[in-house]
Amino acid sequence: MAYPTPAVTVTTAATFIPEIWSDEIIAAYKKNLVLANIVMKMNFKGKKGDTVHIPAPTRGNATAKSASTAVTLIADTETEIQVLINKHFEYSRFIEDIVEAQALNSLRQFYTADAGYALAKQVDTSLIQLGRAFNGATVGTNDYATATATSKAFIGGDGTTAYNSSTSNASALTDAAIRRTIQRLDDNDTPMDNRFFIIPPSSRNTLMGLSRYTEQAFVGNGNAIRTGEIGQLYGIPVFTSSNADTGAGNSTTDRICLMGHKDAMVLVEQIGIRSQTQYKQDYLATLFTSDTLYGVAALRAAASTGAALSSSAYALAVPA
Repeated sequence: MAYPTPAVTVTTAATFIPEIWSDEIIAAYKKNLVLANIVMKMNFKGKKGDTVHIPAPTRGNATAKSASTAVTLIADTETEIQVLINKHFEYSRFIEDIVEAQALNSLRQFYTADAGYALAKQVDTSLIQLGRAFNGATVGTNDYATATATSKAFIGGDGTTAYNSSTSNASALTDAAIRRTIQRLDDNDTPMDNRFFIIPPSSRNTLMGLSRYTEQAFVGNGNAIRTGEIGQLYGIPVFTSSNADTGAGNSTTDRICLMGHKDAMVLVEQIGIRSQTQYKQDYLATLFTSDTLYGVAALRAAASTGAALSSSAYALAVPA
């Protein structure tokens, strides 16, 4: 019996093979991540459960040793950080056969790139929204606005004045505010390495007008590995992201700059970026879905919130 022709082969049906979609989406996802590439990341893929428990030991202090006396024992009751894996986001398209037949191949390329960008933006938004809530603010509600003495961000103008969302007293980023925020990290014994500074596009525009930005205090990488990195300011890598604006959950028109350390927060992935396609014969169409399941949590927020370690990230409010 002769082989029937024409036949559906891996070449003619290439747009229906999930691996191709997956590869393109993962590439687009990684390309568009900013903060998720900087902070601590934990792989929870393939494991069961909805909560990850991370030990948060209390720092100990050295004790002077006196002659003929026993050593001083340290016996702290250690705490933990719980990361809830409760963020499941998806991106879906329903592509009819007539579109598949008549559209250019670039249509699929757009969908895969768009899916990767949308999911990457969502993950980064979750982290930036979390960063806004450091020092006691509630995530997603009154993001970085001053509610109490221990629940505050600072304005970009001086780095010392508490931000107040009701009066919208944000001010443009200055060199003094940057240096004051660096000092806050230093005062909390935050390690010098693995720090980051996330700024919105409006603040990048401001930085380009600061003399320190163009002097030796700012050193451009030229070949940055991490997406969004535009150089180093006082030895801290600077990243620009449009997520650091009102799109990250703030109810006002003000935007956010976030300076911190890699260990300030953690991203736990239980389902990494994946894509699936399913042919729906009753509709003569293909359902394409890409999704991810993850959780985020602060590892080193403010001591006033009960965390064992002092804060290693601070927010500066700037105008749009």
